[in-house]
Amino acid sequence: MKKIGIFYGSSVGNTRFVAEKLADLIPNSILTPVEKASQEIIESFDILILGTSTWGVGNLQDDFESFVDTLVTCNLNGKTIALFGLGDQFTYPDTYCNGMGKLFELIKDKGSNFIGSWPIDEYDFSESIAVVDGEFVGLALDEDNEPDLTDYRLTEWVKTLQF
Repeated sequence: MKKIGIFYGSSVGNTRFVAEKLADLIPNSILTPVEKASQEIIESFDILILGTSTWGVGNLQDDFESFVDTLVTCNLNGKTIALFGLGDQFTYPDTYCNGMGKLFELIKDKGSNFIGSWPIDEYDFSESIAVVDGEFVGLALDEDNEPDLTDYRLTEWVKTLQF
C-alpha cells in the first residue's frame, strides 16, 4: 500500500479545515502541518498532497514560505503529487490561488508525477498562475465566497485522483 501524506499550511484555519476534510476522504492518509515536516518525513511518502492558501497579492501562506526551502531539497523523483489551494476569487481575481501556482512552479521539474488538475469552469476570476494548459494545477477552493461548494469539490476531486 502506498503511503499518502497530506501537508498543509494554515494561518487562520481554513486550509487546516479543508485538509482535515480531505484526510477523512482518503483512508490511511497522514495529515501533517508543514511547520512539522522535515525532509525525512516528506521523503517517506509515496504520494504527497500539498495544500496552501494564497495571501495578499498572490503570496504563499507564511508556513509554506519556509517549508518550500525544505521541499525543494527533497528527492521528489518518482513521487506522485497533488495540489490544492485556497484563495479569494472576488477580492483578488487577478491572483486567485497563486500560492498553489507558485508551489507548482517550484517543484514541477523535480521528476514527480502531478495528478489532480481541475477545470476552471464555475469560477469567477481574471488571472491565476495556478492555471496551466487551461486547467488549475490542482483543486482550487474559495472558503471566503463559496464554502458551500467545498465538500462537493473535494469529493469529486478525490474521485479523480489515481493513487
